[in-house]
Amino acid sequence: MVLGVCNYKMVDNNKMYFTEEHILLRKMVRDFSEKELKPIAQEIDKHSKFPHDSIKKISDLGLMGIPWDEKYNGSGMDYLSLVIAIEEMGKVCVSTAVTVMAHTSLGSSPFAYFGTSEQKQKYLTNLSSGQMIGAFGLTEPNAGSDAGSTQTTAILKDGKYIVNGQKAFCTNAGVAGVIIFTSKIIHDDNEIGIGALFVDAGTEGLKIGEPENKMGWKGSDTRSVYFDNMEIPESNILGSPDKGFKHFLQTLTGGRITISALALGICQAAYNIALKYSHEREAFGKKINKFQSVSFKLADMATQIEAAKHLVYYAAWRKDINKNFIKEAAMAKLFSSELAMKITTDAIQLLGGYGYIREYDVERFFRDAKILEIGEGTSEVQRIIIAREILKNLN
Repeated sequence: MVLGVCNYKMVDNNKMYFTEEHILLRKMVRDFSEKELKPIAQEIDKHSKFPHDSIKKISDLGLMGIPWDEKYNGSGMDYLSLVIAIEEMGKVCVSTAVTVMAHTSLGSSPFAYFGTSEQKQKYLTNLSSGQMIGAFGLTEPNAGSDAGSTQTTAILKDGKYIVNGQKAFCTNAGVAGVIIFTSKIIHDDNEIGIGALFVDAGTEGLKIGEPENKMGWKGSDTRSVYFDNMEIPESNILGSPDKGFKHFLQTLTGGRITISALALGICQAAYNIALKYSHEREAFGKKINKFQSVSFKLADMATQIEAAKHLVYYAAWRKDINKNFIKEAAMAKLFSSELAMKITTDAIQLLGGYGYIREYDVERFFRDAKILEIGEGTSEVQRIIIAREILKNLN
């Protein structure tokens, strides 16, 4: 099996992770991405256009609920399968891949992991089929990396939660049928913790802000969400109210694997463009990949991508076999996100002036890459997590 695009492809040496089902899935998603997503990727980016038609086609392929149980309209596959799909879509159109990623790992997983059978039947079935898009609101204007400083409040009164507050940078918020969000839970004037609640689109007191004008992820829907004395039933809580903080940290840990997969897709896309260009461009009478400065850069890119693959696939594998994957997810996220910035930067440098031109795509991948070092926990947060995990068992 090979990875990549055009005629310059990277041989995949990671078959140890994949079953035949994984290989077939990769081929299907890659073929779909090349045929359906690639021709419109530049238009989506240029016009900040949400990919409604693409999401419908992705839903028809059964890719909106890859890791969820078939009885809830999921595909019944594993998390590594989701990683493969995000990676392949990310090679072509990051905005589309982000939409699927956020919908699945953040907007649907809390229902799958912590929802009651009734909540799963009502919401997960529609989320898995793509009839409904999910969103997850965590970040606030004054609570980003310090998620424990959440200011949104949900006060229980007469069987309902009265919610006030704001969420920022909420992916899919403007197109979501349901939004999961974190909030301080207050019962009888006592704060019992930070919980995860959810609200249906169109609920009175819920206001969705205007789309953010972003540097990258231009086709992804990103907005602020406001709660103004919003009333939701007491049953609109996921899991135990006093374990909500632990639950959404678990959600974020899984999300770090999928955002790593997105970074991996960006890395490979930029590398393949640079590799192809180096074989076509001539200077001083020979192809530029014959110059050591260029060939060494390509060698470093290829080596680093292989390392990133192992980190990402290994984290997903540990999750699938129910092993602790906190450290592995943080490592995969840290390494792959920072690598995406490095490789897209190097690809632009290798293409020279053409790397700065929209038609060559690497500038788009460069813009799409930067947020990977921030979202789902900044690079600084990942280092804190890794350090904590490697040091906690020392005497």
